[in-house]
Amino acid sequence: MRITLAVLTLLLLSACSSGIDGKKYATLKPQFDPYEFFVGDVKAWGIVQDRDGNLVQQFTVDIKGSINNKSELILDESFNYLLGNGVQTRVWTITKAAGNKYTGRADDILNSASGETFGNAMNWQYRMDLPVDDTSYEVHFDDWMWSFDQTTLMNRSYIEKFGIVMAEVTIFMQRQ
Repeated sequence: MRITLAVLTLLLLSACSSGIDGKKYATLKPQFDPYEFFVGDVKAWGIVQDRDGNLVQQFTVDIKGSINNKSELILDESFNYLLGNGVQTRVWTITKAAGNKYTGRADDILNSASGETFGNAMNWQYRMDLPVDDTSYEVHFDDWMWSFDQTTLMNRSYIEKFGIVMAEVTIFMQRQ
């Protein structure tokens, strides 16, 4: 019984992250800096796929980024859904912490988000109450972003519940 419980615990713990090792990207260029990339206008195109790969949402996002007088990065996001529905707006407040670490908050984010850059990549993690139909689910987002150049970014998000990936989000972003 103890062995079975230990194996199940290990399986659940190993399923809690995407398994991506940011250190592999530490030397890749261009160096990603969210304060540089997101200041100004950014257009994003995204899809959400369920566990079976079925398309459940298709959307665009208009992002207006600015730096406030506290040196915080403000991302004002407006969503437009082509398939499905979801949040219409979100405003992130992101703060640079020590080294290559960041923290962030938004109204629909539980507690705060945390992130870290690794060369051309950034990992951004947070918990949220995700509305689905007439209910909401507390889920964990594990976002990975990779810059291609100074104007192009690809984001891959893993939405987890109980340590199991329930859906994946793919977003392409471009500075305008």
